[in-house]
Order: sequence, then C-alpha cells, then structure tokens
Amino acid sequence: MAPSPRPDRDHLAQLLREQEALRRVATLVAHGEPTETVFAAVVEETGKVLGADAARMLRREPDDTCLVIAAWGGTQLRLQVGAKASTNTRNIATTVVRTGKTTWSDAVSGPDHALGQIALEDGVQLGVAAPIFIEGRVWGVMLAIWMHAGPHRAESEARLAQFTDLVAAAVSNTQAREDLAASRARLMTASDQTRRRIERDLHDGTQQRLVSLALDVRSLQAEVPDELPDLQQQLSEIAEGLAGALDDLREIARGIHPAILSEGGLSPALNALARRSAVPVEIDVHILARLPAAIEVAAYYLAAEVLTNAAKHAEASAVRIEAAQADNRLTISISDNGVGGADADRGSGLIGLIDRIEALGGRITITSRPGHGTQVCAELPTDTG
Repeated sequence: MAPSPRPDRDHLAQLLREQEALRRVATLVAHGEPTETVFAAVVEETGKVLGADAARMLRREPDDTCLVIAAWGGTQLRLQVGAKASTNTRNIATTVVRTGKTTWSDAVSGPDHALGQIALEDGVQLGVAAPIFIEGRVWGVMLAIWMHAGPHRAESEARLAQFTDLVAAAVSNTQAREDLAASRARLMTASDQTRRRIERDLHDGTQQRLVSLALDVRSLQAEVPDELPDLQQQLSEIAEGLAGALDDLREIARGIHPAILSEGGLSPALNALARRSAVPVEIDVHILARLPAAIEVAAYYLAAEVLTNAAKHAEASAVRIEAAQADNRLTISISDNGVGGADADRGSGLIGLIDRIEALGGRITITSRPGHGTQVCAELPTDTG
C-alpha cells in the first residue's frame, strides 16, 4: 500500500505559509515603512507561522537591559511593550544576549531551567529565542512563547532565525535613513546659521555705513548755496543712488535670511511676505509661540518659493496662505488660482525645499492639476528637541 502523501502536503503548505509571511515582512522593509510597523508585523507573522501563543521583540538597551518594543498575543503575560528585563536576571532572552546564540527553554527541562521566573509564574511552557545581529553585535532578541507543549524546537529555531534576518535588515535600513536625515539636518542648520551671520553683518556693517553716507550727503546738500544748482543736483543724485543701493542691499539681506524671521518669528515673517507679494495674498495664520528656528526657516522659504512661482509662472491672481500649530505639528498650506501643472521634478526651486522639510522629519504634498491652480501643503514636527 502506497504511503499517504498527506505529510508532504502539510509540509509544503507550511513552507508556503512561511514564505508568504516572510514576503509580507520583506515588502514592508523594502518600502521603508516605519520601524514600529515592521516590528509589529514581524512579531505577528512570527507567532502565527510558529503556531506560538505569543511573540515578543526585545531591544538591547545601553544600560544592558532588554526592552520589549513589539508584542503579539499573550495579553495575560507581564512581558508587554515597555517592560524591561535585566541581563543580570536569568531568563531566556538575556541568555541569548549574553551568548549570541539561539536557545530554548521549557518549564521542566530547559537548559539550566532558564525560562525565567516571571515566565514560569505566568504559566509559560516553552520559549524559543533568537538573536538579532546588527553590525556584528546582538541588537536584540526575537522570542516565541507557548502556553502549552510546543513544536519541535529545532524547527522553531530555524524558522525564528529567518525572521530575525529581516528585522536586522529593517533596523539597518532605518538607521541608514535616520543617519542620512540627521546629516542633512546638521548641514542645513550650519547653512542657516551662516546665513543669519551674513545678514547680521550686512545689517550692522554695510547697511549702517550706507545709511550714514546718505545722511552725510543730504547734510552737504543742505549746505550748498542756491547759486550752485548743479552741485545740488549731483549731491541729490548721489543720495538717491545710495538710497537705491541700500534698498538693494536690504533685499539681498532679506533673501539671505530675513531679519523679521529671527526677531519676530514665523507669523510676522509670513505677513511681511504677503505684503511684498506681486500677487494679492489672503493670509490666515494661527501660531501663538516661537517655533524651532529650523522649522520657521523651512516654512518661510517654502511660502516664499511658492509665492514666487505663483507670480512668475502660475499666472495667478490670488494666493492664500494658511498656517497653524497644533499637537506638536506645524501645518502650512499655500494655494493659488493659477494655471496649475506645477512639477517639482522639472527644475523647480521646490526640490531643495522638499529635501529640507523631509530632513526635518516633515512631509510635503503638491497638488497641481492643469487648469485648477496649485496647492502646496507641508507638515513639520515642532518638538524637534
């Protein structure tokens, strides 16, 4: 009598489930989803694939404790998100941290009976834990938990290791993105500080010198006798030239870094932009307190760039600026009634501003259907520390 193919079919079905679970997690990693989303998916998929009652992800902390950062199942357990385990206490997770090896323990005969006192008190019967390695160091632990007699531990250890590899990839990708964003933010901060210093130097030095020279020329002009009209005219032209140069210098300084932004904050700076705009601007700003300097600068230059585009390219006759601060977020929206069809990828000055906003942890959306105007919306965190 031929053997039943049932075990092979069951094994194949299990493999397919594992591959589907790994694919779902890998997709989240590839799409750059937030780590908390990836971690939550990993512990859920791990628990389901292994047939466990619960799964936990723990991160090794600088003080050498292990912090639970993701949990699935086992709501009755004390090992929930936010709980910590000391590596000085014998339990399965800290054993993995110390040894860097996948291990298991049950309530009866595990290695050195190392399941852990709290786990035993909570009724855990079996635990399998695997290390998560980042750059050759144990970054954390993946833990699967059974409240009853579990499956063959060797199979569970191998399956668990597959998921820890994906966690390592997710953490590494996220760390790389965070490092890049931090580097960009540092560069922008240094650039902004330089711009502010140049603006102050221009204001306190060159601008004041031009003002003084203009006053001296006007004083000389007042002392010229009426019988020397040509000299009066020449001095008047010099004074007017100095006034024009002063206006030009102020405009340059404002482009480098507007003094009103440093002195008064975002709300008066946006109002000043609206007053100078070549296109009529309706403005609605609700910002009651000063924001971090980098956030104010990003929002200001975003509004300035969109206003410039509205005047030069959009053929707009009206612009509306809205800005508000709430729940540690600044939202700013600039919309016009122009021709639409704006595309940041076609060499627009918005590209650099998009980079600036994203480096600060913000996000920006541009809606610009041809014939329906353009709306640029940005959201920035204001609790940047």
